[in-house]
Amino acid sequence: MLDRTHKTPDYMYDHKVETMSRAALAELQAERLRWSLDRAYANVPHYRKAFDKAGVKPDKLKSVDDLRHFPFTVKTDLRDNYPFDIFAMPRAQLVRVHASSGTTGKPTVVGYSKGDIDRWSDLMARSMAAAGFRPGDLVHNAYGYGLFTGGLGAHYGAERLGCTVVPVSGGGTERQVTLLRDFGAVNLCCTPSYALNIVEVGARMGIDIAALPVRRGLFGAEPWSNEMRAELDRRLGLKAIDIYGLSEIMGPGVACECDTARAGLHGWEDHFLFEVVDPETQEPLPMGSQGELVITTLTKEAMPMIRYRTRDITRLTDEPCACGRTHLRILRVAGRDDDMMIIRGVNVYPSQVEAVLVGLAGLAPHYQIRLFKEGPLDAMAVEVEVLPGAACDDAALNAKASELRHHIKSIIGVTCTVTARQPGEIPRSEGKAVRVVDQR
Repeated sequence: MLDRTHKTPDYMYDHKVETMSRAALAELQAERLRWSLDRAYANVPHYRKAFDKAGVKPDKLKSVDDLRHFPFTVKTDLRDNYPFDIFAMPRAQLVRVHASSGTTGKPTVVGYSKGDIDRWSDLMARSMAAAGFRPGDLVHNAYGYGLFTGGLGAHYGAERLGCTVVPVSGGGTERQVTLLRDFGAVNLCCTPSYALNIVEVGARMGIDIAALPVRRGLFGAEPWSNEMRAELDRRLGLKAIDIYGLSEIMGPGVACECDTARAGLHGWEDHFLFEVVDPETQEPLPMGSQGELVITTLTKEAMPMIRYRTRDITRLTDEPCACGRTHLRILRVAGRDDDMMIIRGVNVYPSQVEAVLVGLAGLAPHYQIRLFKEGPLDAMAVEVEVLPGAACDDAALNAKASELRHHIKSIIGVTCTVTARQPGEIPRSEGKAVRVVDQR
């Protein structure tokens, strides 16, 4: 029987916005930037004070390039204005509040108007469409729900695109595997480390995730390397696609890879303005240079963010993409500036260690880095696992540790302690993986 109750999804793919000329994008950004600066200055005491101190006012902005004269916003500004003083509208007019875990102090609190939620849903739908999701797809959403923005961001975006959502959230991994098998989801949303956990639990249950219908994985909320992508592609039998966002700016959906090229995350420039600055001098860097990513929101009502320092280290490119989209691309986040480790004078990011060990023969893609003091210097120890079925007597584990220690020294240039462990001994993640344990 014909179902006449079906409605066209609220979100429709807008190819014109995603393929508009660079000149048209710049014109749209300038118009929206002036609106965002005006809103921040008129409604947020923190911004009024910061702009006045820097000797700048919104009406002095003549072009997007003038943004460099405006002050940065950093995470401590949000904590200093905890909980609601950073908002540009009364708390009673918000429809939702999210917050960070606050494990290192006061949580950072973010608020959304009804319009903000609608725009967020649209941008997540746009991101999912770029990743290859289509209306009618069944989406298994294993991002955590609650104060973390990941779960609800993916949920609203998938619904806006016209997908069917399975709102599993994180945890209960055996149940996750069962539902993936029984429901036949074609798209999986979670952190990359949790996707690996799902594969391992499935194997123990006798279920090969790669043999299931799931064909797209939208993975984010933690940095991951191209080597990890290859591992995810192989072990899950899907196309692993990177999505980027942060709660202070919006949540997931600030940028996303396309499934055509998977060659950098398309940053949605009609809603965000992206810069890369030198972390030391804080001066803007030219396109293609590696530095710290800075983002300004252009359409947020409840909580405009002006030149927010993300601490993420990356590069930008505006070169054409094979998919036809013209929005600039964020070329894979190498790590966070505040995650960088200085080991005996060598700068090291956790993602560099991951790139060395993932895919190395006999090793599982699970690891932890431990930082400790060795006299006056910082030192690093790496713990890894061998694959199930691999030799794991003391001699074999010591040989594998020695091999990896040599690889890390030759590729990264750092001498460190390496311990190879038996399968299952590295803690598994049901959300964001804890890659670095600081014992200094």
